[in-house]
Amino acid sequence: MTLLVILLIGLCATNAFASSHKDPHFLPGHDTIVHLFEWKWSDIAQECESFLGPRGFGGIQISPVQENIIVSSRPWWERYQPISYKLTTRSGNKNDLRNMISRCNKAGVRIYVDAVVNHMSADQSTGKVIGTGGSTADPPSRNYSAVPYGKNDFNKFCSINNYDDPVMVRNCELVGLHDLNQKLENVRQKIVNFMNGLIDMGIAGFRIDAAKHMWPEDLKVIYSRLHDLSTTSGFAKDSKPFIYQEVIADSGIPATDYSGFATVTEFKYGNEISNAFLGNNQLKWLQTIGNNWGLLPNSDAVIFIDNHDTQRDNNVLNYKSSRLYTMAVAFMLAYPYGTPKIMSSFAFDNKDQGPPADSQGNILSPVMKNNKGCKGGWVCEHRWRQIQNMVGFRNAANKTSITEWWDNLNNQIAFSRGKNAFIAINGDKTDLKTTIHTQLPAGRYCDVISGSIKNNTCTGKIVVVNATGHAYIEILLTDKDGVLAIHKKAQLKN
Repeated sequence: MTLLVILLIGLCATNAFASSHKDPHFLPGHDTIVHLFEWKWSDIAQECESFLGPRGFGGIQISPVQENIIVSSRPWWERYQPISYKLTTRSGNKNDLRNMISRCNKAGVRIYVDAVVNHMSADQSTGKVIGTGGSTADPPSRNYSAVPYGKNDFNKFCSINNYDDPVMVRNCELVGLHDLNQKLENVRQKIVNFMNGLIDMGIAGFRIDAAKHMWPEDLKVIYSRLHDLSTTSGFAKDSKPFIYQEVIADSGIPATDYSGFATVTEFKYGNEISNAFLGNNQLKWLQTIGNNWGLLPNSDAVIFIDNHDTQRDNNVLNYKSSRLYTMAVAFMLAYPYGTPKIMSSFAFDNKDQGPPADSQGNILSPVMKNNKGCKGGWVCEHRWRQIQNMVGFRNAANKTSITEWWDNLNNQIAFSRGKNAFIAINGDKTDLKTTIHTQLPAGRYCDVISGSIKNNTCTGKIVVVNATGHAYIEILLTDKDGVLAIHKKAQLKN
């Protein structure tokens, strides 16, 4: 065998590994990830069967599944302070988790686990701590006996005070969370065993929390040891888990350090989209958003407007600015870039506030309001009519490209997704009232933003596309929504 052949074989193997963790394994007719933040496993199972599956959602990011410390005020961030790999949290136990995964797969909805493998819990004022599964740990001495981990499994103590220093970022403690040393075989294998146990239960992949704080070469080793997805759970033979890694590329560590072997959370996308819809940049420039803006290539990026961290920092739009937020989410779901993820929140008044719970700390179930989200302290943006219907729009667009773009040279934009779908957005301070070419076949269409089809009638606006593909588009400043969207599956029968 010649050296050239050996090099080519090695290159092919590298490229195969690089692309193997980038398929979210959505079923046909399904798209988009929804983050059901802090939901109980039993409630997620019910939501898969009654809502997400029938409406074509692709998958769910669930909260961390491993045992975490119990903090008296029960803040949301306690879920990111693990003390073992036991599958017991406020969301449920191992049997609840297994049942949920099975039911969601049968409903056509994939499950992605938020995996916390960079660190264990930080020190607490109480010294020793107890976890949600009944385990105890002594964080100051790095004694996590339920794993077990001891002081030799961690990097030496240091704090991160320079985020441009990759050694410091990857070897020191993030906000006091005790940093595991993934170069150690003992640590690597425990993480691999934890992840493989979840794969064998039928999940489709992982969000890797704090990936930027781990060395890329260590993550490559861990990923290389992961099992293929379970064929008994409906995955094709030799399918690799979908992996999207939390990398906030706002320092000296570029996202491309991690995008060669799995996908990456593209935080800059939410910042740019929010900036535009808040009026700080013209919407017309969004025509080229993506790699041309310095963002990750399409196949490498998991995108979102807000997530559970950023929605609390006031730098991006969130559910509290509902009109602008739905406009931003609608654009994200209509535009063919990245793998989109929708945030589904509980209401909060401060950064630390945890999910709705009773006096014993038990999470309360969301109370559904059909097309208006949820009650009982839950927001459930994925159930807002505008957002759930835009998931249908994305499925109807079905990976088509933008074939025609229109704008008013400012903040009124519209574009077609081939002959499948059309969207218009009015971000200006004047009404949008004009005729635009849509590329859709002639007919009467239901605007899926203002309404839905029921018994071949539209509960919202009706858009008429004429024989040449043109339609009169009207979005007034007094309208509840600043968006209008139609697609082939929303055509009314004559």
